[in-house]
Amino acid sequence: MIEKSLLADLLSVAVSTGGDFAEVFAEREHATNIRFVSGKVEAIRDQVIAGVGIRVFCGTKTYYASTSNTTKEGLLSCAAAVAGAVGEGSGARRITLAPTPVINRHAVKRYPDDVPTREKTDLLREACLAASAVDERISQVSGTYLDTDRAILVANTEGLCREDRKVRTRLAISAVASAAGENQSGFYGPGGGVGIEFFDAVSPRAVGERAAKQALTNLTAAYCPAGTMTVAIENGFGGVIFHEACGHSLEATSVGIGASQMAGKLGQQIANPKLTAIDDGTITGGWGSFNVDDEGTPATRNVLIENGVLKSYMIDRLGSRRLGLPMTGCGRRENYTYEPTSRMTNTFIANGPDKNEDIIASIEYGLYAKEMGGGSVNPLTGEFNFAVKEGYIVRNGKICEPVRGAALIGTGAEILQDIDMIGQNLKTGQGMCGSSSGSVPTDVGQPLIRVRKITVGGR
Repeated sequence: MIEKSLLADLLSVAVSTGGDFAEVFAEREHATNIRFVSGKVEAIRDQVIAGVGIRVFCGTKTYYASTSNTTKEGLLSCAAAVAGAVGEGSGARRITLAPTPVINRHAVKRYPDDVPTREKTDLLREACLAASAVDERISQVSGTYLDTDRAILVANTEGLCREDRKVRTRLAISAVASAAGENQSGFYGPGGGVGIEFFDAVSPRAVGERAAKQALTNLTAAYCPAGTMTVAIENGFGGVIFHEACGHSLEATSVGIGASQMAGKLGQQIANPKLTAIDDGTITGGWGSFNVDDEGTPATRNVLIENGVLKSYMIDRLGSRRLGLPMTGCGRRENYTYEPTSRMTNTFIANGPDKNEDIIASIEYGLYAKEMGGGSVNPLTGEFNFAVKEGYIVRNGKICEPVRGAALIGTGAEILQDIDMIGQNLKTGQGMCGSSSGSVPTDVGQPLIRVRKITVGGR
């Protein structure tokens, strides 16, 4: 992507005014995005993002510049600009790079660039038409097909020089059901860190039908009652509760500056002893997986909480300096225009000791959250608020009528202690996570869990 001799020159220029570390990040990504609305293709977008970011450290202070001008002159100008922000002077430093082969855990069978756009469009059309055909009350269907092929190169003044390539594919369908002036929605958006072979295992028709059926369920549902109750949260995207309420509080981005409820708690019992939580960027084909992160550090399987005890944080290079702890391969960014920060990859609660049927049977009265939606969290306090996309009342150990409009409200520290039953059907769901380094693909996951008490917002 960039010749080794030029990389060394860029790094030398970047630290010439007093920086103690410099890094060059180069990227080229080709993305295809197809949008289908109201029975027809609305837009097809092919996009190439290419550029370079250069970062310099002075202790725990960082300086960053980026450019889309990848000529030698443009890159040297970018390096000089970030060096100029650091200080003045010309302390030449010889940089020797040692390119290191990267072990590829994510073999791709069908690269997106080798597949005609028409074939991709047909996959999306099949999903959308299947959603429309579920019921005459489905009034609107929209869908998105997405694939990305991203190549990166990272080099730094410690001699590191690594390249990686990551392919991702996703299909997302939204459906609206309408009757008597009422409209309710449903959504399903699976994805994977694979090529077009993703659709060998995932049926577009099934994706569309699932979104439509969720919309129909919500159309006939009554509003959820409000109050404090026991809640069972299903597997897959239910893991967004841990991701948002607790995961962000375990990122060095907040921990390293003391802006986290989990700062200073390593080795402490912070959760129910049944709970083990993991962030694992090594999972083959995972939506949030990669071989090396955007700082060139190999992905790892990082046990965050083990049997309720806080074991680790998610630590990028800057967080490592602040905390004095090793990097865990989680430095991520949306693209070269962003400085990397510590981010989650594939984050999940591991299978527990409880049988799924016992979890539901244990609830005399409560809520079964079959599908979670989005929400918000404050990492400093851990306070969160999440929507339930599809929920049901539980009575006497049985899942009963559907309800809508439910929200789960609480704090991360409380929910970790109140998760008192953990099932054995671990599954993940895919999403995009936004933070200071942009939007990145992340997996969330868990088995069925029980929260013994939590505030449920409703009517």
